[in-house]
Amino acid sequence: MQTETQKTPLVKKAAAERKGNVKYAEKLGKYMFIIPGMTFLLVFLILPIGYNIMISFKDLTAMNLLGEQSFVGFQNYITVLKDKLFFLSLKNSIVFTGLCLVFQFIIGLLLALFFNQKFPGRNVLRSLILMAWMIPLVITGTLFKWMFAGEYGIINHFLLWVGIIDQPIQWVSNATTSLYSTVIANIWIGIPFNMVILLAALQSLPEELYEAAKVDGAGRIRRFFSVTLPLLKPTMFILIMLGIIYTFKVFDIILIMTGGGPVHSSTVLPFYAYERAFTDFNFSLGATVTTIMLILLVLVSSIYLWMVRKEEQE
Repeated sequence: MQTETQKTPLVKKAAAERKGNVKYAEKLGKYMFIIPGMTFLLVFLILPIGYNIMISFKDLTAMNLLGEQSFVGFQNYITVLKDKLFFLSLKNSIVFTGLCLVFQFIIGLLLALFFNQKFPGRNVLRSLILMAWMIPLVITGTLFKWMFAGEYGIINHFLLWVGIIDQPIQWVSNATTSLYSTVIANIWIGIPFNMVILLAALQSLPEELYEAAKVDGAGRIRRFFSVTLPLLKPTMFILIMLGIIYTFKVFDIILIMTGGGPVHSSTVLPFYAYERAFTDFNFSLGATVTTIMLILLVLVSSIYLWMVRKEEQE
């Protein structure tokens, strides 16, 4: 028969095992919560990006899609960088992204300041503006294509009525105006997003600072530049970063309104990649262009993170 002294080590060992099992179950439970998210990122983000980068170093076309693809190294990148259309598309992407970001932010900020005031019906008006963001891009692109139509478009009809022009302008079929037509459409789409983010930031600003500024004799304009803008700077950085990422990869509006034309005047990098992959059926060149886009966005993101870190240190 075992004594109490002999039982004590066994009891301690069993208690330690139970404690270890509880800790293991807690750790396993934590991992079970992140496994679905990690699986989603792996399957739908990391693997596609990795495969895209891999085929950019191969010769993958419609002719050898099911066969063996040879490794060509950096030849696809050399081919793309020697193509004048690539640099035209890059220039169009920079112009498109820059103009959209500037006007989306300015108009979104003005609307956010407007809706930050209390007046009857502001919730209804705010909901109506959000409809621009909720409408599918296919419908938006088609609507703006009709509005910018040469003979029966409402834009030309209005400009003729007020006497600004004396004959209709072929907005989407003119090499000079086609890109700017898509810019206007994309600005209209992005304004609600900017407005909502900036409005949320404005409503979270402390009222005490504005009251202190009023006591010091600061007017509305001085309060805006000395209190509002400095406090909005972190939100502005995030908004501009997201705007660059979202706008730089815009494809739907270009495809629907202009199809990249005329004479590639509205071809941006995503549309250029689409043409290489699904018009020329050279999937490796298409993957090369999208990899270059990824590199450019990573560089921009790195600059953004550096600026944020510098701002925090200051």
